[in-house]
Amino acid sequence: MVGMDSGLETRRIVHPTERIVTGRLIRLLDGYTREVRIKQPVLVAVLAAAAFARLPALLLRSLFSFGGGGTRRRWKQLKQGPEYLVTPVRLRNTAGQLCEVELHGHLPQSALHPADQVQLTLRPQRDPELPPRIERIVNLTTGQLLTPRTATLWSHLGPPLLLQAFLGALLLAGVVACSALT
Repeated sequence: MVGMDSGLETRRIVHPTERIVTGRLIRLLDGYTREVRIKQPVLVAVLAAAAFARLPALLLRSLFSFGGGGTRRRWKQLKQGPEYLVTPVRLRNTAGQLCEVELHGHLPQSALHPADQVQLTLRPQRDPELPPRIERIVNLTTGQLLTPRTATLWSHLGPPLLLQAFLGALLLAGVVACSALT
């Protein structure tokens, strides 16, 4: 029984530390979602400025009894950040090591296939236990340059709310400037 070899070789999966890694794509694992953290001071500032911009509209609406506006997202919905897809990716680098990295966001389904030769630009994550995330992919097999995109605070809040916050900030700055002159 001594010296028995089961024939199974278990290789350790490493998290690469280099900024750029070249290798052969082995497998895209099942993805899962993660939430973007929303910092409350930023959210409060945006919502306060947007509320200031809504004041004249609310005043006009109450004076002329127009119907209610569109549906607004509540604090709880805005505070809960947007989710993005995380896909663990395994590849074998040029040194023959099995590496794991994370792909955040979405790519076209036909963009990557097992056995594709790829060059990845990586960025370490805040949590050192997590594998680095992919910033850019050059698929050397197909010649495609791919950049995964994830949801951000600004895409989560949306253009209407951000425009309203910008107008509110301008209105507030105008009120402050006029009161400073008097």
